[in-house]
Amino acid sequence: MNDQRREQNADQAMEDLQIAKALGRIKYKILVFSGKGGVGKSTVAANLAVALALAGKKVGLLDIDFHGPSIPKLMGLAGRRPDMDDGKLLPVRFSDNLVVMSLGMLVDGADDAVIWRGPMKNGAIRQLIKDVAWGDLDYMIVDSPPGTGDEPLSLVQVMQGLTGAIVVTQPQQLSVDDVRRSVSFCEKLSLPVIGILENMSGFICPHCGEVADIFKSGGGEELAREKGIPFLGKLPIDPAIVEVSDAGQPFIYHSSASPAVKAFEEIVERVVMQVETTATKEEAPATPQSDEKGELLRCAMPLAGGVVSAHFGHARSFAFVDYDVKGHVAIKVEEKTPPPHEQGSIPRWIIEENVNVLFTGGIGAMARQMLEEKGVKVVSGAPQVEPLAVVAKYVQGELETGENSCDH
Repeated sequence: MNDQRREQNADQAMEDLQIAKALGRIKYKILVFSGKGGVGKSTVAANLAVALALAGKKVGLLDIDFHGPSIPKLMGLAGRRPDMDDGKLLPVRFSDNLVVMSLGMLVDGADDAVIWRGPMKNGAIRQLIKDVAWGDLDYMIVDSPPGTGDEPLSLVQVMQGLTGAIVVTQPQQLSVDDVRRSVSFCEKLSLPVIGILENMSGFICPHCGEVADIFKSGGGEELAREKGIPFLGKLPIDPAIVEVSDAGQPFIYHSSASPAVKAFEEIVERVVMQVETTATKEEAPATPQSDEKGELLRCAMPLAGGVVSAHFGHARSFAFVDYDVKGHVAIKVEEKTPPPHEQGSIPRWIIEENVNVLFTGGIGAMARQMLEEKGVKVVSGAPQVEPLAVVAKYVQGELETGENSCDH
């Protein structure tokens, strides 16, 4: 039983590393959600993704509303299926700058019901991140189901480093009360709230163009003021937008003369300003602890053909993995080019990178001595497999090593 548990833990650690590697290629990750259904959250998520793509950003749109996936319909992608390449799902391409993935693209039919409990949803979210070839993105917009249940909770736990959440509400008090719980959800999970968006705030008459507050107005703005959260703006109802949305056309493409489109463009500008001005103040990298007993373990390994190289000094690239030992999750995975191969240059570079553990198939005696004198643990004879697998086995105490293949 213990062997089985250790194997499961090692698999979990490797999966965590794969997720961290995928997320490490995405700059900003935004959750769009609400404590109440029917507030137009999916419409906001879809058009936010399209607007960012039109602005030249590389964008991914992920739909985790398993019980009512609306994104394929809103994006005009109903019936489309993702292709496979090298064992990965390829997200469906909406435009040059925007790719989309939804469970609605994977089930057999649009009318099929997904009857899953929490653990299955958690597993599906993990797969939609690690098993999809998202690539390098400026933004990932995530459309979640209403409420504060399994899906948004799982996403926050799995998607380490979420930039923040956009909370969507209607102006009436009933909706605002539900959304207040969404803000509380963010506070308890230390998830920043980018802002509150008040949707369906007024109805634009198709005949005279006048705006009537059929659902009241100002509830979302009042909540934002109460909580000290940025207010992103009000988005009125426009019948023309309802028609194009039903036809699978994001309304951001609709006539720029529409007050709703103008309002949404201003909202997108506020989102970008809020996200990118905050994110430019990047945190300095944490100083790793001395070994795996600390809170952060920084690992490095030479690469050859995507796997650990047998020769430390001749690798053209190195993989670096930052692993949160206390939280049992990789928080950063990156690949870097070493300095030119001169005596002592690469060991000095590894030391300057604050590495705790170096994995390599083989390493010379002088390089090993330089590293160990500075407190870097050297694990030679490491198997020539993917770096994520090496770290996953190592943190579980199950890494099997062979002889040092280069000990001159």
